[in-house]
Amino acid sequence: MLAGILAAGLVLGVAELIGAFFSTRSAPLIALGSTFIDFTPAWLKDFAIDTFGTNDKLALFVGMAVTIIILAAILGYLAWRRWILGVVGVLFMGAVMVAAVVSRAGASAVDAVPSVIGTLAGLAALRWMIRKLHAAQPHTEARTNDDDGAFSAGGSHPVGARTSVSRRGFFAAAGVTAVVAAATAAGGAVVSGIRNTVNVARERLSFPAPASPAMPVPAGVDVDLEGVDPWLTPNPDFYRIDTALQVPAIDVDTWELRIHGMVEEEIRINFQDLLDSELIERHITLTCVSNPVGGDLVGNAKWLGYPIRKLLERARPTAGADMVLSTSTDGFSASTPLPILQDERDAILAVAMNDEPLPLEHGYPVRMVVPGLYGYVSATKWVVDLEVTRFADATAYWTDRGWAEKGPIKTQSRVEVPRAFASVPAGTVRVGGTAWAQNRGIDRVEVQVDDGPWEEATLAAEYTVDTWRQWSHEVQLEAGSHRIRSRAYHPDGVQTEQRADTVPDGASGWHTVQFSAE
Repeated sequence: MLAGILAAGLVLGVAELIGAFFSTRSAPLIALGSTFIDFTPAWLKDFAIDTFGTNDKLALFVGMAVTIIILAAILGYLAWRRWILGVVGVLFMGAVMVAAVVSRAGASAVDAVPSVIGTLAGLAALRWMIRKLHAAQPHTEARTNDDDGAFSAGGSHPVGARTSVSRRGFFAAAGVTAVVAAATAAGGAVVSGIRNTVNVARERLSFPAPASPAMPVPAGVDVDLEGVDPWLTPNPDFYRIDTALQVPAIDVDTWELRIHGMVEEEIRINFQDLLDSELIERHITLTCVSNPVGGDLVGNAKWLGYPIRKLLERARPTAGADMVLSTSTDGFSASTPLPILQDERDAILAVAMNDEPLPLEHGYPVRMVVPGLYGYVSATKWVVDLEVTRFADATAYWTDRGWAEKGPIKTQSRVEVPRAFASVPAGTVRVGGTAWAQNRGIDRVEVQVDDGPWEEATLAAEYTVDTWRQWSHEVQLEAGSHRIRSRAYHPDGVQTEQRADTVPDGASGWHTVQFSAE
């Protein structure tokens, strides 16, 4: 079993090392994980996000590691019992890796080379270790152990035999483990070096002053209540939900966006073209469709970018087009209603976030930001392609998995103070939270304690209808257990009380928090 685990480690280590000199799509672990995500049903994806939050990718890698170790141990045992089973098992493992690699967006047959070489190296290592194990097994003819540790015929000496077996097994295991460690470490160092090069280029970027700067943020957008998230979300705290197991490292000098499909004129622009355009700066709140009622997969940031409608004006969509299929460099796609990208809302190709170049994890060098739509149909990171088409003719990554086509953000409010199961002093208590209804705006928030009447909360200052809005309220509490919930109003009505899961078009319902007063 140990031989099988070490052989599997060598397969992956060698493949990762060699893959560092190929495209990023050749990395077998990333390809295997991405393939798993591609075939993940919606319920399992939601379970992972609900359970692990933004650590869902780490949980996936841990699960993959445990699975590989178990399967490799079984493979090693089968190879020891019958070698042909080991050959079939290793080749099958290699075939799965190759299939995962070449099926990635933009991959070619050349990207399979690291997996093939890794498979052959693992097969050779397994053969070597299994032969050593078989040679160490006791034969029908009795053996003795000489002083130098060698076996010879005549008499038996089981203790010496076990010592020799242990010594040989140790050197075999130690040698293969060293190779695995060296290969993996070298591959990781090379990959880190490549990523650091992109990071250095990112940090040196500078942007021209926006042709249309963001409005000044008025005083009073924050309720000044400890425990309520800040109105402007810092980049390190901004939620990240995407399908990329390895964050793409894109050179701005080679990045290009293609606008094509049902258009009169196909357009290609590079990064410098964007910088030379009339950029706009806007504060926009983004929300993930996987955000549960009261969840934290929502954030507000200042974005710098170029209006998508301007590009579409140049491309001139033809009659009948009703959707834009945006595609990331890693193959992810999103289907955005064409009219929303053409109206007056500030849908942009963003290049900066909170006065700095986009972080790699948030789409560097260019991503889409569209107010009023959940990210799965609008917020494509690392975007490289915009195809003007029709909903009847094309589908996107998550709509293929049963999610709704258009994904407008639902009106939501959440209670942030007090937190669930917290203990607060009895008497006058100040509660608070945040509400959002992007592209519509929040007009009012109401709070209910236990089964009492709904009371209107005090709203913080509004920036625009595209950003969230904080609220606070003072309540009188007696000692004991309590429940508080909130609901928000937009210009067309009130947030629905009806509970709905995140699938297929976002969660709904009034957020309720249980807590106690002492």
